[in-house]
Amino acid sequence: MTDTAKPPRLISLDVLRGLTVMGMILVNATAGMKYGQNAEVYPLLLHAHWDGLMIADVVFPAFLMMVGVSIPMALDRARQLSGLNRDQALKIFWRTFRLFLIGFILANLWWFSALSETTWRFWGVLQRIGLVYGGCAVLFFLCGPKVRIGITVAILALYWPLSLAPALDGLPNDIWQRGHNFVASVDRIMFGAGNHNYVKGPEGYDPEGLLGTLPALAHGLIGVAIGEYLLGRKGKNSALPLLGTGVAMLAVGIGWAFVFPVIKDIWSSTFVLVTCGITTICLAGLHAALDTGAKPNAAGTALVNIPLAFGINAIAAYVLHDLAAGMVGWQLTLLPYHAAKPLIGEAAAALIPVILFIAFIWLCMDYLRRKKWIIKV
Repeated sequence: MTDTAKPPRLISLDVLRGLTVMGMILVNATAGMKYGQNAEVYPLLLHAHWDGLMIADVVFPAFLMMVGVSIPMALDRARQLSGLNRDQALKIFWRTFRLFLIGFILANLWWFSALSETTWRFWGVLQRIGLVYGGCAVLFFLCGPKVRIGITVAILALYWPLSLAPALDGLPNDIWQRGHNFVASVDRIMFGAGNHNYVKGPEGYDPEGLLGTLPALAHGLIGVAIGEYLLGRKGKNSALPLLGTGVAMLAVGIGWAFVFPVIKDIWSSTFVLVTCGITTICLAGLHAALDTGAKPNAAGTALVNIPLAFGINAIAAYVLHDLAAGMVGWQLTLLPYHAAKPLIGEAAAALIPVILFIAFIWLCMDYLRRKKWIIKV
């Protein structure tokens, strides 16, 4: 008889998902202080210009991997009961479409308000999340674990020579130079004439562009494999195997990076392995600390509830932060920044409006958590 019982909910997954959303808000709000207020900020909280890895470059891929981890938790029962029937396929399609549509709207709010003064952008963060979710969910139903791992390895291996192929628009190829590669040239061919890429100009491209979605799909599939492993353990602590897997991915990614650099903007294969390794190591630590069944003390509960509020309503938190992004530059929010700057330095003071903004988003998400309201997309 097939076991279709609902799997146990792992607190570590919601907490890590919440931490990644908090990280995304931290990074975006810090960029708002840097480019909106000309404030000096900590460089690690800004994205790498091209190759390399900053703290800012880790949070989005961590969230994307958690999308993959969550798929077996959410869909394993449906797969066992009915497989990928028409109703299930439509559910996956419409969720993918809703995520893509919301992302497109958020990426083009300024364009909707002034059509003739700005240009629209097709790609974006939620668009990539939607496509990765849809692809991973379909493959979860159609393929077994070994086949999905094979697909992941094939994508990561073949993406390297694809990146090194001659650029479609004749730009000289140099994987170490920003925009000088086949992947970026596809974005320029698709949208360059209309100036609709995130990075503008003759070397422009989109960090969430078309071909970069392929290794992002592999990113999600690694998460699916980890989610299946945790599901198979049925709540047993699996911290050590997770830690070993994370260290292995990190080591392979770092070694490979000497010839295929870690580049977030094209989602290079080494970027996938390095960031998945870091995320898996973090998940192992949280899994060991939070999924033991032991009840934490009051201080521990309060500490966990902060990221938990973001993790339970992750998409809602991201959408709200995008809609309310202007709060970081409000004069009221900037008052403590100007007051603290002479005392603690500009970079530290610039974090104050950012923290206030994160606290505002948390208050909204914690209200939803306490009401047990989950906004599903």
